[in-house]
Amino acid sequence: MNWSESSVLLTGGTGSFGKKFTEILLSEYKPKKLTILSRDELKQHEMRTRGFDQSNLRYFIGDVRDVDRLRRAFMDVDIVVHAAAMKQVPACEYNPIEAIATNIDGARNVIDAAIDLGVSKTLALSTDKATAPLNLYGATKLVAEKLFVQANAYRGGRDIRFSAVRYGNVVGSRGSVVPLFREQRESGTITITDERMTRFWITLEQGVRFVISCLEQMQGGEVFVPKLPSVNIMELARMMAPECTHEIIGIRPGEKVHECLISTDEARQTIMYEDRYVILPTHPWWGSSDYSDGEPLPEGFTYASDLNDMQLTENELREMIDDGSAGD
Repeated sequence: MNWSESSVLLTGGTGSFGKKFTEILLSEYKPKKLTILSRDELKQHEMRTRGFDQSNLRYFIGDVRDVDRLRRAFMDVDIVVHAAAMKQVPACEYNPIEAIATNIDGARNVIDAAIDLGVSKTLALSTDKATAPLNLYGATKLVAEKLFVQANAYRGGRDIRFSAVRYGNVVGSRGSVVPLFREQRESGTITITDERMTRFWITLEQGVRFVISCLEQMQGGEVFVPKLPSVNIMELARMMAPECTHEIIGIRPGEKVHECLISTDEARQTIMYEDRYVILPTHPWWGSSDYSDGEPLPEGFTYASDLNDMQLTENELREMIDDGSAGD
């Protein structure tokens, strides 16, 4: 894959992922052009004033709800990374129609525009909450995944591919527990929803590099899942705020005790590599040899945060938090 000859577009490009993706792609991969598409002119202005103003970087005001605007934005684009979404669980629960309009209808619009304009590769960002979803956010992302997998059936004989990436909680991202604990420890008390709670963890930079590697590997129809470490909420609390008392407040609506990245049923369609799992489509759009070197998963396998063999030690946890904070 020749990045220097590729024109890349990122939806939702002014968010945490978008800024880190832009930083890494421009400094290390040097694409012919990178376009940031988002609906917030202030955030685009802030990106420019903070150093994101290279000659091969463009800013495009637009909303994934507007398919005509997407068609204009996708002209002469080779690669699309679809990161735009409503992501806050409570906001999606309270505004379900808005969540559907952005996360589901927006995904369809991205697909339609990519097909109409002949975009070679389109990769959508998903979440562990899409696996056996309990809340509306997870349900909308599951539908978006299904749309991207099946979109390959609409490409005809053209070299147009759609895939998705599914990963866990991003360390230090907006709304995550790390900045919350930092704020709360000043008072001497931190809130814990449930002492049993576990989560998959990934830093922003790890997420970006995984997405880039999936763009280079994708054949169309896969859902890529990185191998990630897990952490228990009490281990995190003890590491970040050892002197603080704990207030148990109970699980919030739509929240799980443990997260799952691959369900038992999905595992039958999944193969394993050293650093990732690949969930293959039921009806692949390529020859069977493309993933013949992957290792099938054992019967009954579930990739859940509480069953994960990779549990973070205190030193590893501290290092991830430091790395995540550096990327904020």
